[in-house]
Amino acid sequence: MNALVSRVRLETTRAPEFIDITDQVVNHVKGSGVRDGIVCIFSKHTTAAVKINENEPLLLGDMEEFLKRVAPADGHYNHNDFTIRTVNMHEDECPNGHAHCQHLTLGTSETIPIIDGDLQLGEYQSVFVIELDRPREREILISVLGA
Repeated sequence: MNALVSRVRLETTRAPEFIDITDQVVNHVKGSGVRDGIVCIFSKHTTAAVKINENEPLLLGDMEEFLKRVAPADGHYNHNDFTIRTVNMHEDECPNGHAHCQHLTLGTSETIPIIDGDLQLGEYQSVFVIELDRPREREILISVLGA
């Protein structure tokens, strides 16, 4: 049994933003030497998600608009009221309740089977990191386990 973990650092530019990391995942799997197993792609952030979907420009625009409708940035969120919030605060804290709520519809990780050294993605499936908050550096873990 082999295990290999790598860290991918990304610079995001806007929110929402869909960043296709499929090539990085494929390269990590190839470099791992694992022929049969799984790869897990995990976001270390509560306002940046990992999802599998289709990389088609019009659909990406539709999905961005969907997220904005689900939890609009200008909506009311108690999390954004810094006069009453006392937990998990940082000096550079910004109002991001919408990003946390959008994350509820997405998720933190995806797991993909590996067979004969190849990711078992469907014809139109790509792996995305989705920025929901604001431009910044993000860290994603890619973990391969198998033989």
